[in-house]
Amino acid sequence: MCVTTVDINGQPYQRMVLLKHYDKKGLVFYTNLSSRKAQHITHNNKISLLFPWYQVDRQVCFLGKAEKLSTIEVIKYFQSRPKDSQITAYISHQSTKITTRDILENKFFELKQKMRRGKIPLPSFWGGYRVKFDSVEFWQGRSNRLHDRFLYQWKYDHWQIDRLAP
Repeated sequence: MCVTTVDINGQPYQRMVLLKHYDKKGLVFYTNLSSRKAQHITHNNKISLLFPWYQVDRQVCFLGKAEKLSTIEVIKYFQSRPKDSQITAYISHQSTKITTRDILENKFFELKQKMRRGKIPLPSFWGGYRVKFDSVEFWQGRSNRLHDRFLYQWKYDHWQIDRLAP
């Protein structure tokens, strides 16, 4: 999914992240809590999630607020990840500048050797977010640009559904 956050100057940023889980509470993704997106969410937790399906001319966009997951939820997921993915989360200080890729690869192999028999502890700087949404737009491309668009908005205790002009 494409995640859009906004920095303290109002500049939006988009990036692709993995939707890891969804349920009635919201949509969940994990990240380094020092990353650019996490810094943005700290200052402004409003967020947009876009799921594009180019091959079938469809997209779904969720608008809502991101909330940090509990430590228990984060630990449970972190321990379920492949060991190499745990190591990568541990050694990669996402969004920081590095001089060469070799630095990351060397850190990776060093930690992999060090932790080959043990468990990788949860890094203090790694966590996740649940996006609680109150607006969803469904878009279906059509010929002649007469696209179908439906906007679902949570109003009081129900979803209000409106058809939008293309």
